[in-house]
Amino acid sequence: MLRDQSRYSALPETSFFLPVGNMAAHRIRRLLCNCRQLHSEALAPATTTTTAPPSLYPPVVFSITAKSQAAQRRRRERLYQEVHDAPSLEEKLRIFGRNQRLKYVVYPQTWALNADRWYQDFTKTVFVPGLPAQEETGGEASRVDLSELRSVVCDVLLQELFYQRKRTPYLFRAIDQGPAPFLTHLVPALTAYLASHNPVLVSSSIDFKPDVNFYWLRGETVVPRGHRKGRIDPLRFQIDDKPHCQLRIPKQLSEFVPLDYVAPEEIPVFKVLPDKLPLFKRQYDNKIFIGSKVADPCLYGHTQFHLLPSRLKRERLIRLGLTDQTEVVYRANGIASLFAWTGAQAMYQGFWSEADVTRPFVSQAVITDGRYFAFFCYQLNTLALTVDADKNNPRKNICWGTESKPLYQAIEDNDVKGFDDEVLLQLVNFFLHRPK
Repeated sequence: MLRDQSRYSALPETSFFLPVGNMAAHRIRRLLCNCRQLHSEALAPATTTTTAPPSLYPPVVFSITAKSQAAQRRRRERLYQEVHDAPSLEEKLRIFGRNQRLKYVVYPQTWALNADRWYQDFTKTVFVPGLPAQEETGGEASRVDLSELRSVVCDVLLQELFYQRKRTPYLFRAIDQGPAPFLTHLVPALTAYLASHNPVLVSSSIDFKPDVNFYWLRGETVVPRGHRKGRIDPLRFQIDDKPHCQLRIPKQLSEFVPLDYVAPEEIPVFKVLPDKLPLFKRQYDNKIFIGSKVADPCLYGHTQFHLLPSRLKRERLIRLGLTDQTEVVYRANGIASLFAWTGAQAMYQGFWSEADVTRPFVSQAVITDGRYFAFFCYQLNTLALTVDADKNNPRKNICWGTESKPLYQAIEDNDVKGFDDEVLLQLVNFFLHRPK
């Protein structure tokens, strides 16, 4: 054995490994030829298509409880899908207002300075001075016996402000003894008298001091503190209105302008939070209500009547040196109240921010302090007020309004002095507005 090992060791190193190297090189060449052949076959066009088998596992999605933007987007999409898939309108409204967060409470009757411009930004509404062509004095109102109507209104005025003996009212409660009863009796009297000229008033419903609520989202903000600090949240708004009385009808009023009409007026834009108005945040149930339940046959608004409180009367504002705010009070009340009412009507028909309206919703409002009357018309063209829904949305809500005018000058010795027939004609024209 030792002798054989010495014999192999005596051989040269090249003579021992040369046969092995040639054999390995030959094998490598064969493998390369086979690889080229396989590669050329792979590049050849396939004659049959193979479909991947269905996955046995669910797709990988973002965590729904994470703090990332993707998780927030998934939560929002899931909420939207729940609203779309709701089996009934009541369930859709419940899901839409289910999440309670701090929200800004918008008061239609406010003494905040220049509140009407802020309300235009919150509701995406342009204000147009005057009234639309359909509501101008004349037309149907010119065929009504004006002298008889004047006597009806004067009788109601004298009954509440002259014939009845009332005690001295408490502070800021004078509105409850004269103007409030006057408006309470005036609306049913005019409705009954004008029902023969406008058949829709026969089937209308009158609500006294109803609750009108609307909840919506507009804009975004960063949560400043708390366990949700740093998250981007939409700005939430709530209007809780209580008009003195309102008329509801079973058919929708005719539109003033087409749905896609773009008003040339600009909407004021405020880059600061609504706290600067000031508005304050509260957290309670998100409510959407037109003054009646969903099953009521009269689901469309006709006219609202609002009575300004004594704190906002013209004489008091002038005495406080706020002469420029006398008309702002009327405009802010008209914009906020009519937006809430028409918006709630649209949501009663199944529309919301992610399913915008396909037809405009129209309502009217008469705002008075018992003597001065202002008239407003509102057309809701869009509910897409969230940041995502409003990116490519040229529509604007439109509010038309007049300046306040006195119905009469004074009441002396069983007589109404300085009665203005133009204000009465405009009031009658509002009652005679009917669906097509």
